[in-house]
Amino acid sequence: MKLAEALQLRADINKKINQLRTRTISNAQIQEGGATAEDPYELKSELDGAIQELTKLIADINLTNSITFVDGKTLTELIAEKDCLRIKVGIYREMIREASNTVYRARNTEIRINPSVNVKALQKEADELAKQIRLTDNKIQEMNWLTELKQN
Repeated sequence: MKLAEALQLRADINKKINQLRTRTISNAQIQEGGATAEDPYELKSELDGAIQELTKLIADINLTNSITFVDGKTLTELIAEKDCLRIKVGIYREMIREASNTVYRARNTEIRINPSVNVKALQKEADELAKQIRLTDNKIQEMNWLTELKQN
């Protein structure tokens, strides 16, 4: 199985777990004399199996990411870099939005609010970071489709 396929499977298992969670919880109580729509113990058993499958899959994905290299860095390192770049660009974009807010004055006696950062330069930097994110993500996605999943 390719790493990309394992990542898709992980997403599917997570969806299944969320559905089982909802079904299990909704069948945890019944009105006296009533019956549940589904057996909560069967649902719990299915939930436990899905979580066990997810645990193994995550471990295999993490192992694969930690021993697969791209441009001298592991996939784990590239993913961490991409995640941190996303945090950074998100904060920069918030700064840009805040600095770009125009405050209207009803009278000349009111305090005028001005940006404390160079919006144009910060926008350019944020755009460059977004480009780095796209390029890094492209490398990661390419390796995901080229790399066989390693199993513990």
